[in-house]
Amino acid sequence: MARRIRAAAVEDFLRCQGHEFSEFEGGDWDPGVRVAQAGPRQVNVFWDGPGEAGQLEAITAELRAADYHVVPTQQDRGGRRRLEVTLP
Repeated sequence: MARRIRAAAVEDFLRCQGHEFSEFEGGDWDPGVRVAQAGPRQVNVFWDGPGEAGQLEAITAELRAADYHVVPTQQDRGGRRRLEVTLP
């Protein structure tokens, strides 16, 4: 069973890796990473902006190198791509 994980810890890690974070301005998200708590044992990571697939692949490699368990998924009915991040 996965251990508890906090979105703030994943966000801190990604900031240390030099990633810019998305902000909601003018009715839309600026390009960058967005992290959301999905439950006590899962955090979702999104990329807002162009190059979504490539950016998520790069983030996946960084998170896995830091011993996070990462599963790339896509929301139902062709929705957003995301990374489901847990601690093994």
